[in-house]
Amino acid sequence: MAIPSFQNFFLPFLSFIADGKEYTKKELGEHLAKTFNLSEEDVNEVLPSGRQTRFMNRVAWTRTYLAKALLVEYCGRGRFRITQRGRELLATNPTKLDIRALKKYPEFQAFHQGNTDSAGGASADEQVVTTETPEERLESSYQALRRELAQALLQQVLNASPAFFEQLVVDLLVAMGYGGSRADAGKAVGQSGDEGIDGIIKEDRLGLDIIYLQAKRWQNPVGRPQVQAFVGSLVGKGAGKGVMLTTSRFTDDARQFVRHLQQKVVLIDGEELTGLMIDFSVGVSATAQYVVKKIDFDYFGEE
Repeated sequence: MAIPSFQNFFLPFLSFIADGKEYTKKELGEHLAKTFNLSEEDVNEVLPSGRQTRFMNRVAWTRTYLAKALLVEYCGRGRFRITQRGRELLATNPTKLDIRALKKYPEFQAFHQGNTDSAGGASADEQVVTTETPEERLESSYQALRRELAQALLQQVLNASPAFFEQLVVDLLVAMGYGGSRADAGKAVGQSGDEGIDGIIKEDRLGLDIIYLQAKRWQNPVGRPQVQAFVGSLVGKGAGKGVMLTTSRFTDDARQFVRHLQQKVVLIDGEELTGLMIDFSVGVSATAQYVVKKIDFDYFGEE
């Protein structure tokens, strides 16, 4: 099942710690996973950044929101417990607890107004009904910007000359750590005359192994026949590793073919190409950088 909105975690979260004992985020996560019958796959689903699971991100923000309303308090070293205000709220036997309910507390109102302003100017109503945490919204915005950049980047690659495409591929390979120096890579990779480039490139600076490369600036899908021809070239040159790159895409049949080869062949399509260009800063530049930090509870632990 889908992971519930983090607002749905508020009431079971607070009810679980009603005994006044100290708890960790991990203990609350285990309880909430059981409460909502979440599968291992649900619990392990990661955010687009890959740095944290979506589930534990929502658990952490549940704790933050309840703490901002002074319903829970931190006890040091990542532990927390319910407050007197939290007990008083549970004594009213609420059937639902969400952002609207928390907004009756002035401390939470001050926090939520600031959080709304920093979330890109969304209205208060939009913030109340959202299923995403502030961090998830930030990641969603980043992924949307990245997709837009990747599409524009691919169009620039398709509009570039064959000579520039050759330079781009060399720059990317060197940025990724292949080909030795740029001069070495530039000598190894040369134009083939059909809007593609071919060459043999070092796998590392020492040249302990080589990789045969073929890159095509195409718009039509690349099928199994083209990939088979590339593999034949590998066999003829005695190469065990190859990278075939295209600005278009590979058919499913082509991708299935390379899975059972003795040679190690990697297929990189246009989407993956632009993703690598973004990741290794080839043809793009940073306009702004935001670092998201969190409290280091070990620093504040005094026991």
